Amino acid sequence: MKKGFTIKKANSFAKQEVDLTETPLFFPAGFEKVFLAIYFVALPYIAGLLFLFFYVAEGKAELFLSLNDESSFILTWAIGYEIIATLILLLIIKSAITFSIQNSKKGRNQHFTRP
Repeated sequence: MKKGFTIKKANSFAKQEVDLTETPLFFPAGFEKVFLAIYFVALPYIAGLLFLFFYVAEGKAELFLSLNDESSFILTWAIGYEIIATLILLLIIKSAITFSIQNSKKGRNQHFTRP
């Protein structure tokens, strides 16, 4: 834990703080925006290339190279962007469900009595 920072438990999933240092990606201090831009361009393109290679070309290098010659950078990037966006949305839904389950378990220990 960093000095000067306090961790507050959020009551709502949407009110949680986002800290880029806790992400699995590498964000060096002072260069967060530069690396975010690099990741925004590179990761969807790589995901698009992997999708084209394994799913469309069925892992065949000759077919993949012929597809790669005909497809543009932006088309490959858009395919990868949609794949990554879907994965991120699924991760957000999973995190929200996990957060709800953890908060509901905390509430079970409290007894509610009528006044």
